[in-house]
Amino acid sequence: MVDLGLVHRTRDGAEYWRTELTEYDVVVAGRRTFHLDGARVDSVATFYDELDRVFMAGEDWRLGPSLDALDDLLRGGFGALHGAGPAAVVWHDYDHSREALGFAATRAHLQGKVDDPQVFDAELFRRRLADLEAGRGRTYLELVLEVFAGHPEVELVLR
Repeated sequence: MVDLGLVHRTRDGAEYWRTELTEYDVVVAGRRTFHLDGARVDSVATFYDELDRVFMAGEDWRLGPSLDALDDLLRGGFGALHGAGPAAVVWHDYDHSREALGFAATRAHLQGKVDDPQVFDAELFRRRLADLEAGRGRTYLELVLEVFAGHPEVELVLR
């Protein structure tokens, strides 16, 4: 079933139908508007699950947990942003996502790459992990925001 925004799930998985307008109905003037539910984001993996829910509903494949994939998505190469023109992404419950994609999640994400040297450049990710732990590295959320900033045609609204 394609999620058209009418059926929603609570954090415990219960479904409900929306019958009145909410803050999720915010539309940014002149832009096709998409809504990320930050309450669904509890890790790097669930961030990409939320991107898939919002942007990839009509596709027969899913984004991998990759900043390059996010960059390609925002460029409009595929998914709901393909041919969308100027767009806006309203990121609801941003504070929840900020915590979920903060230091601990970033550390776990980098450690996973260090632990899989057959696929990833373990030394590169070991250095990034050391920088993070020394206070010089960026969190996953900071990297995500940097990717969004590289796409001025996609306005990001944090709520």
